[in-house]
Amino acid sequence: MLLNLLLTFTFLMVGVKSDPDSLQDYCVFLPPLSHQQIFINGVLCKDPTQATVSDFKTSALSRPGNTHVKPFMINVTVTTTANLPGLNTMGLTMARLDFGASGTVPPHVHPRASEVTVCLDGVLLVGFVDTSGRVFTQELHPGETFVFPKGLIHFLYNIDTVCSALAVSGLSSQNPGTQIVSLSSFIPKSPIPEEVLKSAYDINGHKVC
Repeated sequence: MLLNLLLTFTFLMVGVKSDPDSLQDYCVFLPPLSHQQIFINGVLCKDPTQATVSDFKTSALSRPGNTHVKPFMINVTVTTTANLPGLNTMGLTMARLDFGASGTVPPHVHPRASEVTVCLDGVLLVGFVDTSGRVFTQELHPGETFVFPKGLIHFLYNIDTVCSALAVSGLSSQNPGTQIVSLSSFIPKSPIPEEVLKSAYDINGHKVC
């Protein structure tokens, strides 16, 4: 019985790993329409002898994004295999976060990754909520870093009502996924019953028991 439990636990642990380890030094992303030789490691890769230094470099995060888009007044630029082919199978993602005045990354979760954020310019209020309902918040000044645990609701907010802010984040998955709590709840023609949403968000003074 104990052996069965241990085996079950082992299989469960394997199943919840973030990204699988690569079986080779690198697996440079191969565009689907390419006719080059491919190697399989869960995804398509170009022949490693054809890899070049440009496959491992990108300037995608060097350009400021448009922060004038309502309602959040932010722009998130993410590294992908399209703009950084050498990122493939490395189990990580980088993101540039440009904040307009009072710009907000609303409460959201990354189901497959933890996140570490470095404030580069401005002052950000960041925080997350753990599964016991405890809230951790902190002001981030330039050079300061904050970690968001995997799968927990978290947010980032530019507390300056006049000036912009800038941060860079690293996430522990090539495909961390992002689910904004409010947008996921109130999608058009949502199948979630209205009464459920009213109760969950205490709408119209309805008190949750």
